Amino acid sequence: MNHGSLFSGIGGFDLAAEWMGWTNVFHCEIEEFPRKVLEYHFPNSITYEDIKETDFTIHRGQIDILTGGFPCQPYSTAGRRLGKEDDRHLWPEMLRAIREIQPRWVVGENVRGLVNWNGGLVFEEVQADLENEGYEVQPFILPATGVNAPHKRDRVWIVAKNTLCNGRSRCKRQTKPNEWGQRNTCTRDNESVPANNAKTWDKFRPNWEKFPTQSALLRRDDGISCDLDSISFPKWRNESIKAYGNAIVPQVVYPIYKAIESYENKN
Repeated sequence: MNHGSLFSGIGGFDLAAEWMGWTNVFHCEIEEFPRKVLEYHFPNSITYEDIKETDFTIHRGQIDILTGGFPCQPYSTAGRRLGKEDDRHLWPEMLRAIREIQPRWVVGENVRGLVNWNGGLVFEEVQADLENEGYEVQPFILPATGVNAPHKRDRVWIVAKNTLCNGRSRCKRQTKPNEWGQRNTCTRDNESVPANNAKTWDKFRPNWEKFPTQSALLRRDDGISCDLDSISFPKWRNESIKAYGNAIVPQVVYPIYKAIESYENKN
């Protein structure tokens, strides 16, 4: 399967895709330090920098999985929480990339604060935008502690499956109930055809009921010795700490990838 990533950071999504044996076609990252990490570990992938200046239409219909941890700072409780007023609110750019690429699957990630920002309006908007493009959407809140990481790190994971039939230009989307609460069907030649052929994704999803929410180790330690608190770090050290802080945990997205591949193989 072909994978492309947006807001790629140091490649958490890409690393998990490599574990799956997928092809990392491209990554897109504006920051220089993470981009150097990406180019080192994924030298065969196309590198894009500023998503605002990138035309992704070259990849239309060629990407199975498009992922992106669209910037979380506008919604993070650790930030100023300016939301859509923040110039780092880049969901509209990710949505544009989805429209240009038309991937079979989209996996998005953000901080838990996205769920309650402005009464959940932005969270609902992201899902509505995807549904309007013909995707069935299922969000999860999963913590890094679930894969034995020494920090809780709750994150919102948004998994979206493209339900459009072949021959997109001849299809019209209609909304009917589906197994996720809403069905997008394609109407073609006066015939209504369920886009997913009545096959459900539910049985392929990971069972999160036993997914731990606390790890055995929560040491509240950033890994830096207290003796170094007053010492200035070199630029590369600062950049690496920042990159780790912004990164996704690949072990969390890996079971999502496994579920997607299982669904694809069965259907």
